[in-house]
Amino acid sequence: MSKAEKTRQFIIEKTAPLFNTKGYMSTSLSDITEATGLTKGSIYGNFGNKDEVALEVYKYNSSLLAKNMARSLGEEFPTMIDKLHAFVSFYRKNWKTVFENGGCPLMNAATEADDTFPSLKKQVTLSFEGWIKKIADVITHGKQNGEIQQHINPHEYGSLFIMIIEGGILLSKTTENEKYLHLALDRILLMIDKELKTLSS
Repeated sequence: MSKAEKTRQFIIEKTAPLFNTKGYMSTSLSDITEATGLTKGSIYGNFGNKDEVALEVYKYNSSLLAKNMARSLGEEFPTMIDKLHAFVSFYRKNWKTVFENGGCPLMNAATEADDTFPSLKKQVTLSFEGWIKKIADVITHGKQNGEIQQHINPHEYGSLFIMIIEGGILLSKTTENEKYLHLALDRILLMIDKELKTLSS
């Protein structure tokens, strides 16, 4: 990694919690210089503008979340039902860390990703589509091996899981009460065990 690449990565990592907590639009160049200890000239020497920093920070924040969540769908869980349970368990175990770092980076960016910042909106859309596909793929494999009922629509349930979880996170973060997230996760577990799972699995 070159010196310039190291500096870019340093800026991204130092400002990642800041953007996720304060907001991608509200974080100023002064906030960035304060967080990094670098001058405005150094920031602009590595990024074209603040929006470019914000976009790279979002990619970094979302990739960290994706890597952590991907472990819950990993090979260590033998069945597709186990993987779905582990996916729910990830949020149950890590809600405090997520909240302390400003909440879900996908949801936070989504609230700002309107037509005034189309490049961020595009990245957030790709992130959500990617997670829906990962869950849908697990459900599809579950249908193929007989764990999950054949009439289930994988994409529909993948979308529902994300919608319910993000809604739970939003309410819990806003009210500072974790019960809403747990309620959402409990509902998803019920869907997995009562709607998706076959009687023989």
